[in-house]
Amino acid sequence: MSEEELQGALQGLLYVCGDEGLVVHDAARVLGISEEETTQYLNQLKDWMQLNMPGLQLKNYGSKFQMVTSEEAAPYIEKLAEVPEKNNLSQAALETLAIIAYNQPVTKAEIDDIRGVKSEKAVQSLVNKALVIDAGRAQTPGRPIIYQTTERFLEYFNIPSIQELPDLHESIEEETEEADLFFNQLDEE
Repeated sequence: MSEEELQGALQGLLYVCGDEGLVVHDAARVLGISEEETTQYLNQLKDWMQLNMPGLQLKNYGSKFQMVTSEEAAPYIEKLAEVPEKNNLSQAALETLAIIAYNQPVTKAEIDDIRGVKSEKAVQSLVNKALVIDAGRAQTPGRPIIYQTTERFLEYFNIPSIQELPDLHESIEEETEEADLFFNQLDEE
């Protein structure tokens, strides 16, 4: 393996190890070189990153190396973390999410039946936003995927538990009563 390939492999290993960091012994074993050579290559990568990657740096903690963001990048990272995540949900996604929340676990076919239209895109959007998850397979022919809400769903809507969802039948009755009052007033005029 060339030196360039070794550096590339080390970068990949550091990335995959993330917060855990890369232990020199493990890297040496994976790369098939000595621990001394591995440490030498990691130190070379550390120097190279300092010159060529100002937003990242390689830190050494005993026999572990960890890729971290630079102090200069910290204010920008903090700003990004402070930005409230407001990914507005489309009407289709909201409808689909309500169906999943009130009927979970539920299959895509059941969602489609309730909505009366295909919900594949809406379900995928909700999965991407981590509001619903694939909760396994139904024990029915074809073994379709079943979906349910996540803790992220509870956080997003500020609900302590799924049992705290408003009673669906109560809401429908209130809306029906309001509509009846409105139409009665129109009839009187």
